[in-house]
Amino acid sequence: MRIMLIQPPSSIDFIDGVFMHEPLALEYLGAGLKLDDHEVMLFDARIDSDIITAANDFLPDIVALTAYTSQVNIIRTLAGKLKALDPIPFVVVGGHHATVHPADFNVPDIDLIVIGEGVTALREIVREVETEQNFVSIDGLAIPGEKLRHTTVRPHCDLDDLPTPDRSLSARYRNHYFSEWLRPLASIRTSLGCVGRCNFCALWSLTGGKYLKRNNEKVVEELKTIREENVFFCDDESMCDVKRMDLLADLIAENKIHKKYFLYARVDTIVRHPELFEKWRDIGLQQVFVGMESFSDASLRSMNKGVTTTQQEQAVRILKELGILLYASFVVDSNFSREDFRSLTSYVRRLKLQYASFSILTPLPGTQMYQEYHEKLLPYRPEMFDFLHTVLPTNLPLKEFYTEFARLWQSAIPPHRAMKTFSRYGFRRLPGTFRLLRKAMKTMRSAHLDHV
Repeated sequence: MRIMLIQPPSSIDFIDGVFMHEPLALEYLGAGLKLDDHEVMLFDARIDSDIITAANDFLPDIVALTAYTSQVNIIRTLAGKLKALDPIPFVVVGGHHATVHPADFNVPDIDLIVIGEGVTALREIVREVETEQNFVSIDGLAIPGEKLRHTTVRPHCDLDDLPTPDRSLSARYRNHYFSEWLRPLASIRTSLGCVGRCNFCALWSLTGGKYLKRNNEKVVEELKTIREENVFFCDDESMCDVKRMDLLADLIAENKIHKKYFLYARVDTIVRHPELFEKWRDIGLQQVFVGMESFSDASLRSMNKGVTTTQQEQAVRILKELGILLYASFVVDSNFSREDFRSLTSYVRRLKLQYASFSILTPLPGTQMYQEYHEKLLPYRPEMFDFLHTVLPTNLPLKEFYTEFARLWQSAIPPHRAMKTFSRYGFRRLPGTFRLLRKAMKTMRSAHLDHV
């Protein structure tokens, strides 16, 4: 059969100027489908917007789409357009939001919803589309209708049982994948899940609290096939299994793989195991994304983050001494006062960070925080769950809240420290960065208008 895999457009276009990671989940799906000799096309609508022309040319029997919460309405609209094609394709939706809140896709233009791991599920769906269409026998589905019907829950598979993602499917797009200054950038997954229990995150709960790992030898064999110099480990949390990552570093060195790496790590892992990060620096680790979240120990406790501001300061010092860029991420609470915005700015400056990003506290569906805050949420609009809009009432007047949020982005990192980052990765990116920053600030400052 002819199967079209679609990475949908982003809900906020300027984000695609900040980072755009390869659609690894779709490359996994495509690899699985090719095992059954199906013809597969991967279409990245973040790069090429003309989805319908591509679909008319390819004439897919089945279209599979993936989505985060902020893309729900994008997917629903797109599914309607796809159902107007001749011949009419079978439309399947999966991904993070389909897993945590499938009811949002219970519409006539969507035929099936995949909950959880999709590689095996999609292969089984295709077989049923070809034959009896007895989808109730397939685990991990929600079947749209007057009432959404669920099949048996699909258990998480062994990660080593999944095929190697087929990166040939994204060959024409690969030079477009990047994260800030790391470009072009490939992605690889070595694990799934997290040992943390942050109440604003659903990732650890999606695996039933388990931390699933791939065989190190398989990771190394896949790394050998990646042509890009820069590689992003898109694990939910890469370094928490210290022994595994220590052995993986040895294997990478033994196989003389020379790459520049970007990965996620927790503050407490950095503090307890600086020698692990030193070893990874020696094989190419360039930067580490660290969820700092807050300047307040009380706030960190309320998030169940499991770290302290003292540990944050230690982690900053350790990575600085190792020469690894700490890519710090902080959360802005809807209850912030003007003083809170100033305190967060002062804290970031006191840590002398070279790079920091900020997102608005968003109780995503599927998280403990969503259940806790459900009664307080503003009227449900999925597109607002993008971390740049508040979905909770604000302490400050809405316009002032967004003005303070934009000012935080502009003032938290002093220009002379930001320049250190650019000097490391290349000043040639400065003009484009300034244009993007102006666009981002305009979007943030006017975000209150989106609530009208």
